[in-house]
Amino acid sequence: MADLLKQAVEFHQRGLFDKAETIYRKIVSRFPDHFHALHFLGLLQAQKGNFGDAIHLIGQALTVNPKDASAHFNMGNAFLGLKKYQEALESFDRALALRPDYSQAHNSRGACLLEQGHPERALVSLSTALELNPNYPEALNNHGNVLQELNRLEEAIPSYERAIRLRPDSGSVHANLGNALFVLRRYDEALASYDRALGVNPDEPDALLGRGNALMLIDQSERAVADMQRLLQVAPDYDYVKGDLLHAKMQICDWRTFEIDAATIAAGVQTGKRCCSPFAFQAISRSSRDLYLCANTYALDKYPASASPLWAGEKYAHRKIRIGYVSGEFRAQATSYLIAGLFELHARDRFEWFAFDNGFDDATPLRRRLEGSFDHFVDISRQSDLQAAQIIRNNNIDILVNLNGYFGLERTGIFSRRPAPVQVNYLGFPGTLGAAYFDYIIADRCVIYENEHQHYSEKIVYLPDSYQINDAKRVIADYIPARADAGLPANSFVFCCFNNMYKLTPGMFDVWMRILSKVENSVLWLLRTNDAATRHLRSEAVRRGIAPERLVFAPRVKLEDHLARHRLADLFLDALPYNAHTTASDALWSGLPVVTCTGSTFPGRVASSLLTSVGLSDLVTSSLHDYESLALKLATHPELLEDVKGRLARNRLTRPLFNTDRFRQHIEVAYFTMWECCQRGEAPASFSVAAVS
Repeated sequence: MADLLKQAVEFHQRGLFDKAETIYRKIVSRFPDHFHALHFLGLLQAQKGNFGDAIHLIGQALTVNPKDASAHFNMGNAFLGLKKYQEALESFDRALALRPDYSQAHNSRGACLLEQGHPERALVSLSTALELNPNYPEALNNHGNVLQELNRLEEAIPSYERAIRLRPDSGSVHANLGNALFVLRRYDEALASYDRALGVNPDEPDALLGRGNALMLIDQSERAVADMQRLLQVAPDYDYVKGDLLHAKMQICDWRTFEIDAATIAAGVQTGKRCCSPFAFQAISRSSRDLYLCANTYALDKYPASASPLWAGEKYAHRKIRIGYVSGEFRAQATSYLIAGLFELHARDRFEWFAFDNGFDDATPLRRRLEGSFDHFVDISRQSDLQAAQIIRNNNIDILVNLNGYFGLERTGIFSRRPAPVQVNYLGFPGTLGAAYFDYIIADRCVIYENEHQHYSEKIVYLPDSYQINDAKRVIADYIPARADAGLPANSFVFCCFNNMYKLTPGMFDVWMRILSKVENSVLWLLRTNDAATRHLRSEAVRRGIAPERLVFAPRVKLEDHLARHRLADLFLDALPYNAHTTASDALWSGLPVVTCTGSTFPGRVASSLLTSVGLSDLVTSSLHDYESLALKLATHPELLEDVKGRLARNRLTRPLFNTDRFRQHIEVAYFTMWECCQRGEAPASFSVAAVS
């Protein structure tokens, strides 16, 4: 029997699983209590991915010999394969009780704790594994993963590099190194790491996704699409990849399978599948219910509520209410362009203002302006979620405002630890975050209707004007270029839309091309983002009977110059299902009228909110047919367009939209009302803020 077992083990070690399994089963049939045959057969099943069978067989082996550390270790790995993390942890602990110097068990225990969301505890186990075996590549890789989870990126890199020196043929380690470099914005180095990973394994999923994301950030979205298409082929169930791929295709306006892709993703979201991130889904969804389902699935997966919230009901006794804004965009970025003036105007007599910065210093005048607007400006960019949440808790913040949501350099994980009594979703993400630990979302009656509260995990705070803050200090350059300098025909009617490309859809483009076909000598002026988008849009125009040169593309320029060149256009055409937001404010602030159609979701109603607040609700339509008719009417009746422009010129400085201090008073009333409700020990409830006289 010993010779037979030896033969089976040799087959097993050579990867001849079928031959090894036949012999193991023959031994077990004759000797049902044969510990080694049961154990090794269970290990083989785990290696084949049959984790349930593995647990059963190793469990039988452990009834024969409960003091074998390696069997407990392999049992733990089988539980880990089934994502039964608590059972896995208990098995690893039993193995270590029998063999405290078992480095592999310390490593797997650390990996398990990381999966459970306990990176601090995982780091202890992995550090122990490396003390026992400093040249353990798997432990070095996991050590890097934990440090990356803890936001200690510079420390993670040496761990990955040591693992690569020991095992240069590990594509996953190269990919993990690329991910760390990517977060550090070292994009060239990240791309090189992803390339090395894919050189080892052309189908390495994490490397395909990482390289795709990096390529999108450097405006090489066409190459990103190729990587994500490959990822979908090799790992069709990879979380969120269907949405990532469609989003990348929308960045280059590749609409060949748009309707099918969007319908497939919507169906997946409705059944709770992790097929699209909330940010990408907003650009294609027309259902508030579906947006909630997508956000809720994402929140439960990525940012589940902590079982040990940091705030446990204490009442703070401050002289002033402490309000903290968490953002990764305290720099020259759209969110800060909108909100900088509010920070400067916030009242100091009864509030104390904190900025918790997850971004970086871009050394711009706006950054300096932001830093000077707060009582406290705290860098949390290198803190773990738990550490950052503890900093916030230690500052006794009363109200914590998330300015990112699921957009940009976001830190929703901080909020999942509940470091503050009141937590608010505002501005950066136009919709619900789907997480119960957010108490309120700040909105208005244009963007969220009274009959839609069930589609929001937050309670609704209605401001009296537009929910969107605007900074009345934004500078418009004095110099306005000639149309010829901008590539525009001198005597054409210029429609424009400066939205990001992912907001454009084939249905909306159909409407725009019909408008061009009916307005003689007109052009459509769009933002130039990448060559592929330009090429695809001109091709789409030709398919609809429009000459490609009637699409003109504007290069990116400084904000003040961009605002000034709006005055070369005649009419801004909004998009659906995702409106212009900051871009609509840009147009209106520059004196350019916007025609919009009210959508069926928050992202599709923002322009309606802005136009209503600036006194131009007659530019808001309720159907694409009416939208098209209004655009044609304004383009072909110069006197009507001049009237609209005249009213906008008068209203922009007299109506609420650009009255930053009026907005400041409203939002501070909202904050005070939230604080009072919490002080009384009452559960959050929706409410409206009355307009100041």
